Amino acid sequence: MAFRKVMKRTAMVGGGAIATAFGLSQLLEYRKTQARLAHVAAEAELKVPFADELPSRKAQLAALRNTEEFDVLIVGGGATGAGCALDAVTRNLKTALVERNDFSSGTSSRSTKLIHGGVRYLQKAIMQLDYEQYMMVKEALHERANLLEIAPHLSAPLPIMLPVYKWWQLPYYYAGIKMYDLVAGIQCLKSSYILTKAKALELFPMLKKDKLVGAIVYYDGQHNDARMNLAIALTAARYGAAISNYTEVVHLLKTKEPQTGKEKVCGARCRDIITGEEFDVKAKCVINATGPFTDSLRKMDNQETGNICQPSAGVHIVIPGYYSPDNMGLLDPATSDGRVIFFLPWQKMTIAGTTDTPTQVTAHPIPGEDDINFILREVRNYLSPDVEVRRGDVLAAWSGIRPLVTDPNSKDTQSICRNHIVSTSESGLVTIAGGKWTTYRSMAEETLDAAITAHHLSSAPCKTVGLMLEGAKGWTPTLYIRLVQDYGLENEVAQHLASTYGGRAYDVAKMALVTGQRWPIVGKRLVSEFPYIEAEVQYAIKEYACTAIDIIARRTRLGFLNVQAADEALPRIVQIMEKELGWSPERTTAELEAAKKFLYQEMGYRSRSEQLTKTSEINLDNHEVARYKKRFHKFDKESKGFITTVDVQQVLESVNIQIDENALHEILSEVDVNKNGQIEIDEFLQLMSAVKKGQVSDSRLAILMKSAEETLEKRGPVTVDRSGGGV
Repeated sequence: MAFRKVMKRTAMVGGGAIATAFGLSQLLEYRKTQARLAHVAAEAELKVPFADELPSRKAQLAALRNTEEFDVLIVGGGATGAGCALDAVTRNLKTALVERNDFSSGTSSRSTKLIHGGVRYLQKAIMQLDYEQYMMVKEALHERANLLEIAPHLSAPLPIMLPVYKWWQLPYYYAGIKMYDLVAGIQCLKSSYILTKAKALELFPMLKKDKLVGAIVYYDGQHNDARMNLAIALTAARYGAAISNYTEVVHLLKTKEPQTGKEKVCGARCRDIITGEEFDVKAKCVINATGPFTDSLRKMDNQETGNICQPSAGVHIVIPGYYSPDNMGLLDPATSDGRVIFFLPWQKMTIAGTTDTPTQVTAHPIPGEDDINFILREVRNYLSPDVEVRRGDVLAAWSGIRPLVTDPNSKDTQSICRNHIVSTSESGLVTIAGGKWTTYRSMAEETLDAAITAHHLSSAPCKTVGLMLEGAKGWTPTLYIRLVQDYGLENEVAQHLASTYGGRAYDVAKMALVTGQRWPIVGKRLVSEFPYIEAEVQYAIKEYACTAIDIIARRTRLGFLNVQAADEALPRIVQIMEKELGWSPERTTAELEAAKKFLYQEMGYRSRSEQLTKTSEINLDNHEVARYKKRFHKFDKESKGFITTVDVQQVLESVNIQIDENALHEILSEVDVNKNGQIEIDEFLQLMSAVKKGQVSDSRLAILMKSAEETLEKRGPVTVDRSGGGV
């Protein structure tokens, strides 16, 4: 106890020294921030029209085609691009934005879901006396506070625990975390604090107890990244920006200046990917905000230009919510290879990541099995041995490509600062590259300042600090109660709608169909275990959703939370979209196949299914083999050596279990390694071996067959008097 007090006093002395060193800068920053917020309050009545009715995608395309010349054309619909559009349009600039895929389809939807300054960047700034990294953290913490303010329905503070297993680390980490609080200054979310071992285990019971000294808890922000990105884009659209997804740049338009004879970028030739139609979009200034594809557009401007981005792949996995408390994250500050791993509750699941590996730029990054297993190993190091961390519990996995700015002196991407650069080419193309999710707004402000200067545009000052995003108006923490009372929605569904759409949740609720049940009155779920409802598909189309992938990945987050649940919901999603958008049978089939491919390749379904196909070795003892063969033969009554859907259906019906034929076919296909429509005895033993080793969990076939077997054994043989025989 005495030693612990000494450690705490040491940490407090260090914290006091830090406070003295940075106190003056914090005071200046506070005054500067308050002045800017006061400015926004004074300018709250923007002299820009706001549309209550969101323009349709058709109307947006017409605006792009028919407008004689825009002030600004932004290429890229991620967080930075959408931020640039909102900044530009609220400065009274005539603004256009095109995105070749969906809004937030790239890196912006594949983040760790944190709004943070970057604890590890602050550590590097201190250890390396790097003022630039310190200022980047300081800026990010300011932006964190702003983002939590302008989208309270989509974001919230999250406590994150840093477990300590060595006494000397307690003052070291505590001083570092206190520095993080101090750099945030008046915008510190909540003060960090130390926990005893007992209290740490009370708050995070899954934590490994052995050698645990205590823990430190600090606060950062968390958000729904794809929805936040969309909210920024929709807010820009309501203020008058012409934005369109699935619209790619074919080539840049250029004109020669009469005075100098130099070529200047003056717009872009665009193609509507949905229809194939091409058209020109003229603009005084073109902004390149294409994230990992930054160099592709720069080379479209000048083929000789060198690369400025070095892509890095970050893999995340999603595992069941029981792996972490509902409202407490975990930080592993030093993994086996020096990375940082976050372990966070998100959307009632647990998200773990990330990795940091050099990669090639691709529109369809695939999570690697090595990265998935690395994250699982690191998670095991911090969880109690009582908690079995199984590969089969990985419900989804994805890879996002970070657009890091290249440092020619760097040996790997881990040492690259995720700061940003804004540059203007000789032809006038303005490029914003690098940066991080949290600082999207300040990056957009800096980009527009550079564009206005380079192209002599006439505009008002930036007005995005404190500017509320889509859904923030009308949101309160108790809004979901009104949805339950006024519309008869389930409590969980109402909470989801309020935290996703904010004040716009009423619009979704009005579209919800009557269930025909006593309760809930309205709101048919897409899949039973998640609160997403059919009305959201219809509403998503109004928010520019064009494909089934848009629904499962970004308008809802099903694909990121559970690939099997997303796969189950797909037929109904496609059916609704077919009706709303007038798809042909061919288009409907193509959409279903494309969405299944997306889940299989990009959301980890392939890695999940390959856990069985790659497990050729059957690791069962003789007793287990005999037991599972006995179970198999209860279904294979004719001793064929294999079972089909008919065999399983007959046994299930005999024990009064009713399953749809199509669903049963899907259940068997998950295990059918040979894809011949039947399950051989070796395939079944292979499945049970994989279940035993934790490579496969929640196998529907294994659970069904076990349940049916137990029911049959409880019945026992039918007696003569009950069978109708005898005299």
